[in-house]
Amino acid sequence: MNTESMYYIVESSKTFEQAAADLDAAVKRNEFGVLHIHDLGNTLRSKGIAFAEQCKVFEVCNPKQAGKVLATDMRLNMALPCRISVYTEQGKTRIGMIKPMPMLAALSQDATLVQVAQEVEARTKQMMDEAK
Repeated sequence: MNTESMYYIVESSKTFEQAAADLDAAVKRNEFGVLHIHDLGNTLRSKGIAFAEQCKVFEVCNPKQAGKVLATDMRLNMALPCRISVYTEQGKTRIGMIKPMPMLAALSQDATLVQVAQEVEARTKQMMDEAK
């Protein structure tokens, strides 16, 4: 599989902070919850690592979809929750994720999971497109 096809990345004309705030709002509008936000940029800098870029990783989840996944195959808890990142790279703000469809396809061929992955991928892409 082409690794580029595993990613969905959109470029934003917004500042890093504005894109992060808009993603947070888009997640909630799309009936997902933000479980946690990891500020990787600040964490690295606080550990004395010279890291110039910004990066916030949003852990997002829809409980109904997560419940279906776990009821089908408990091992897939390791692939949850979905992660969407807002980051800077070479002066540009980007929003990206590893797509749920190919990731779950690599882990299971169960038809229920394929349907859940399709729904989750469509919804998470929508959030990212709204936030960019």
